[in-house]
Amino acid sequence: MVQLMSVAKSSGIASLVGEVPVIPVLVIDRVDDAVPLAEALLSAGLHILEVTLRTRDALLAVTRIREALPAAIVGVGSVIQPPQFALAARAGAGFCVSPGSTSDLEAAAAAASLPWLPGVQTVSEILSLRAKGYSLMKFFPAEAVGGIDFLRSVAGPVPDVRFCPTGGISALSAREYLKLANVQCVGGSWMTPPDLVTQRRWDAIASLAREARGLR
Repeated sequence: MVQLMSVAKSSGIASLVGEVPVIPVLVIDRVDDAVPLAEALLSAGLHILEVTLRTRDALLAVTRIREALPAAIVGVGSVIQPPQFALAARAGAGFCVSPGSTSDLEAAAAAASLPWLPGVQTVSEILSLRAKGYSLMKFFPAEAVGGIDFLRSVAGPVPDVRFCPTGGISALSAREYLKLANVQCVGGSWMTPPDLVTQRRWDAIASLAREARGLR
């Protein structure tokens, strides 16, 4: 049953993230910033968003974005504990993202009926998830564990696996990642630098997002 669910989830997450070249990774410190920040990104054509569980009000931010902006598909990132899948589902999340993968996380994702993007760092982790039916994985932390060279190297032995590299990626490096055949999209926070969010410069963020939308 878990394997069958994994196949379905892998297909579901692939269809979601395949719509855009870049997924903005959001760290929301002030919940009142959630909706205007998301509006700026949506106005630039980036409607797949990941809100990380690194701040106290992250789940509340997800709920507010979903209620205010039905066109947004909001995922929850930094999911590292099984109960967080159910919490994400109750908040209205459309998918979940984890920096790594365990059997407990896989089971929780299936129980919550949420598409899941599991993280990998090694070939062994890739092969383990592949054997369970996953064909799209988060490669994290991308720049710290081999980056473009690693992904280019694994394309030969596992050509049927696609990746969403995240971690240390910039606007410049994102363009190079997206040239790889086994990269479906990239995740990053360069479109939402903390100083612009703090200053509520939504127009500047929208401009960065438009540039990101045009990378592919």
